[in-house]
Amino acid sequence: MDAAQAFLGHQFARPELLAEALTHRSAAGAKGVGSNERLEFIGDRVLGLVVAEWLIERFPAEQEGKLGPRLAALVSKPALAAVAEAHEVSEMLIVAPGEAKRGVRTQANVLADALEAMIGALYLDAGLDAVKAFIRRVMAEAVQAQSAPPKDPKTALQEWALKRALSLPVYTVVSQSGPSHAPLFVIRVSVGSASAEAKAGAKRAAEQEAARMLLEILPE
Repeated sequence: MDAAQAFLGHQFARPELLAEALTHRSAAGAKGVGSNERLEFIGDRVLGLVVAEWLIERFPAEQEGKLGPRLAALVSKPALAAVAEAHEVSEMLIVAPGEAKRGVRTQANVLADALEAMIGALYLDAGLDAVKAFIRRVMAEAVQAQSAPPKDPKTALQEWALKRALSLPVYTVVSQSGPSHAPLFVIRVSVGSASAEAKAGAKRAAEQEAARMLLEILPE
């Protein structure tokens, strides 16, 4: 709790909010604390609003067609997981012992969800200004690194195939394992004779990562 409050830059008037934000669903019910899914729900919306306002301010000449991909990239699971990993959020999470042994704390989707839940808790306890200050502090490097509007890997791979008159990319679920609260998807994407595989805790995230990996090996 102390590490989480230091990370967020806020001393909670309602510490139960932060405790809930740090509780993975595998540990829900322990000491009467619910999981962080409800706070993740509101944190996701608050994060989107704050980052959207930031982008409007930073790129005053850009329209929605360019701002949208910027926003999507910044609030994506991989981007949020990178922020959480950089600040050791995994060490702050409350996880059931069995899931902790399986490494659930280090899964990208779990880290991203926890960060969104912490944002939700901060918003409910301290308001929008506190959330804005936190997000602008921890995401400044990612926002500043965006020069041109990014394309998500699936879109970029589709455009690569269309330019070469090839069939659209085909995504196949190679396997799905793990419990319902911590699934693991292995996805293969194929374009022509080329293919790549990736794994993630969410199907879409695995598809995006597989597309990114295939783009890295395809000719320009």
